[in-house]
Amino acid sequence: MDALPQAVLLFRTGEAAPRAPTVTWVNAAAVRLWGVPRERAAGRPLLEVVRRHTLEALAGRGGELELEASGRTLRCTAVPPEGEEEGALIVEDVTELRRREAELREATAVLSHEFRTPVTGLRGVLEALEYDMPPELAQNFVRQGLQEVERLARLVEDLAVGFRPTRARTLPLADAFARAERLLAPEVGSRGAGLSFGESHLVRADPDKLLQVLLNLIENALRYGPPGRPIEVQTARQGAWVEVTVLDHGPPLEDTGALFRAHTRGRHATGQGSGMGLYIVRSIVHGWGGQAWTERRGERNAFCFTLPGVAGLG
Repeated sequence: MDALPQAVLLFRTGEAAPRAPTVTWVNAAAVRLWGVPRERAAGRPLLEVVRRHTLEALAGRGGELELEASGRTLRCTAVPPEGEEEGALIVEDVTELRRREAELREATAVLSHEFRTPVTGLRGVLEALEYDMPPELAQNFVRQGLQEVERLARLVEDLAVGFRPTRARTLPLADAFARAERLLAPEVGSRGAGLSFGESHLVRADPDKLLQVLLNLIENALRYGPPGRPIEVQTARQGAWVEVTVLDHGPPLEDTGALFRAHTRGRHATGQGSGMGLYIVRSIVHGWGGQAWTERRGERNAFCFTLPGVAGLG
């Protein structure tokens, strides 16, 4: 039992004090969890070891519950003693499991919310194409449908970010910039905005995830910045890291730290965004060990992230 990751505590209930379970043995994981050496735990009241009335009550009645302790989620199972047999209290750390479940719930929420708009647009396009119309008008509807399909594909990429294995390689930033510029050309044109990129550097990253970060930040600048104002992507080497900054002319932001939380949007945000874009950016950047933040630089908002650099220019 010392090899088990779960904390296991064995106990008895004495006849003289049937409501005060006494510890008889703990495994190595229990010693680490409660910080009580095995020789000191044996013979002591269970409450003195686990230091929670909730667990003492669970040991007495049996069953299962979850509780939060020091930022961890613990699943606790108790089997009360029967006759001469010892009872058992088993505690498992399920923090990582609950975190992954929360990510899946967030992904489901984004899926149901974000897909509604492009699906509605595609339905309208297909309904229109059922009728006879001039070829030019039909072609216009086809282009609208293709744009909605592209939007759906991008949403799928967003949802898959946290679940795709990382395929990091060395690449010049210019490659990622070129891909982002090509994909965003229609939106940049419709907004009448200019888009420029800074110096290229060799970096170490997953090309698809790097592209996803750039798309989210530049789209954010296009969506919330004033139409017709230029968007600039700057780069700078910071020791072993490369800093990339997306600058826009939007209004000053408040509580910038909260913007990177899931389902959080800025005060000036309009439309039906899910508030997941910057959360996705931070998740990707933290995955390769970098940092993501936003700040005000002069008259512009700066959305910044870092990624591992490679010596020399790309």
